[in-house]
Amino acid sequence: MLKLNQNGISPARRFFAGAVLTASAMLLTGCGSDETWWNTEWTMRKDITVDTAAAGATELIGGARVLVRLHEANHAFASGKEDGTDIRFIAEDNKTELPFYVEKYDALLNEAHVWVKPEELKPGGKTSFRLYYGNPGPKAVKVDDSKATFDSDTVLSWSFSDKGTAPGDGTSNGNNGDAPYTQVEAGLSGAAVSFTPQSVLAVEPKPTLQWLAGGAMTWSAWIKPGATPVSGNILTREDAGNAFIIAADNGSLVVTVKNGGAAVKSTPGVPLPANRWQHVAVVANGAQVSIYVDGELYGSAGAALPALNSPLFIGAAPQAIPAAPAFVCEMDEMQISKAARSVGWIKFAAAGQGASKDSRVVTTGPDEQGDAGMFAPGSTTAILLSSLTMDGWIVIGILAVMGVISWWIMFTKMRYISGISKGNHAFMNVWKHVVQDLTVLDDIDGAGIKSLGGRISPEGQKAMRQSSVYRIYHIGSEEIRHRKVADAAAFGDRGLSGRSIQAIKASMDGGMVRENQKLTKLIVILTICISGGPFLGLLGTVIGVMITFAAIAAAGDVNVNSIAPGIAAALVATVAGLAVAIPALFGYNYIQSRVKDATTDMHVFIDEFVTRMAEFYPDRRG
Repeated sequence: MLKLNQNGISPARRFFAGAVLTASAMLLTGCGSDETWWNTEWTMRKDITVDTAAAGATELIGGARVLVRLHEANHAFASGKEDGTDIRFIAEDNKTELPFYVEKYDALLNEAHVWVKPEELKPGGKTSFRLYYGNPGPKAVKVDDSKATFDSDTVLSWSFSDKGTAPGDGTSNGNNGDAPYTQVEAGLSGAAVSFTPQSVLAVEPKPTLQWLAGGAMTWSAWIKPGATPVSGNILTREDAGNAFIIAADNGSLVVTVKNGGAAVKSTPGVPLPANRWQHVAVVANGAQVSIYVDGELYGSAGAALPALNSPLFIGAAPQAIPAAPAFVCEMDEMQISKAARSVGWIKFAAAGQGASKDSRVVTTGPDEQGDAGMFAPGSTTAILLSSLTMDGWIVIGILAVMGVISWWIMFTKMRYISGISKGNHAFMNVWKHVVQDLTVLDDIDGAGIKSLGGRISPEGQKAMRQSSVYRIYHIGSEEIRHRKVADAAAFGDRGLSGRSIQAIKASMDGGMVRENQKLTKLIVILTICISGGPFLGLLGTVIGVMITFAAIAAAGDVNVNSIAPGIAAALVATVAGLAVAIPALFGYNYIQSRVKDATTDMHVFIDEFVTRMAEFYPDRRG
């Protein structure tokens, strides 16, 4: 006996269907997204690597900031916001947001200087974090904060990026300058201050700037001497016989320390090269004051830090005795700390903050573009949807309904036709044995006809109900049984009359017509989607373009940024129309070919059945 799968679905087809459903579920739930991406609303990222070993910093580097220089060779400025407010820095764990401060961001010149405070810099090793950007959405607002980038030991920081005002303290201590200054745009990182012999910036005494006798302190800055070596003060602080002075003597750096009137002065070193940025740090620790230039020991004085709580002067020293002019130079990134910074900190600051774009200390990896999702802010889909007008939404809504209906029709119709094809194939495998002698159906009751003389099991009969040929066979077999009984009563056992054969054929033809109606039911809706979808989409596009140009005319502002989103969104309607029509066209043609095959199977079967019936049940009245 023939036994079929009750569902009529092969294992391969079940596997394929399961794979499709699983993939769809992953797409809908986002299971296929990159879990290493911090936030999918940010579409771009790059790795930042800080190599303290390249700076020679092999000891602990506490409280150091990292200067990240971005330029056209290592950053895609066109992919981010024009003001850089979409920049974010994420730690190695890909979760923790790092404090940062954007000192300069110029999307026109493709240049940016950003200070970042990592969680911890590994001495003599590499530390990595990531820069994320590329989010034009509403969440990408300004979050940088200069105060958060400093440790508690930093009591004053002037970046000289203020315009038209006194120097502002970047820390939370409020140790600001007292007067505006002469600013130069091309500093080490952003703007800088330019000192003439008369230039002076004063800081009023505060508790955070109080120095204790024998305490610790670090002053650091980037200095660019003028063309001619001169003498002048850089930092001056005096109070009742105590003093601390950093100055230049014919271009050479010296530090003078006074404790109770007794002065100790360091030996002048090699004059600083003119017109070149150099990192200078002066560290007081116990009974020693050391000067470092570009991370290397330059000079020292065997004296302890004096107790001072007086005003602090940067540049000229008008209240000093005697008064002293300022050292002619440019200065940038000046800091004062209440701790003695380590040699590693100084070396890292000197090497990592240099003006070279090819720094070996702070390196940037290639840009990576993430899959932000179709509807993430700033994505093409989000821009198009946000620009759609109400008429476009209405048209797309209608097309979406048409698309769902067409897909449902194609799915159900293909499933129905596949069931018919499988049933027909199974029936014909049994029929080829029965057709050799059709008289085996004689004297068989209705149950025997359904099983083709016992050749099909009950399970096979249930699966074969999908077969259109089997249903037509059933009609013909029942007609034979009834017509034989009627002809035998009227004419004796003489087979089937010609009229009876014609009547049986007519009944089978009627069954075929009904089967064809089932096969072609609702297919007309596919033709409506094929022809009507593009026209509806075109209607939405035309109306959208009209509204866009009308809005531009009313605003009086003609530019690409105002035209492009509206036109692009209007074209979405046409795309939606084609997205409905094209699958419907392919599905319609495929279904029609399958319907034609099923109809041919029924025609062939009816012709064979009638021929065999005339052969095995001849009219013997003649």
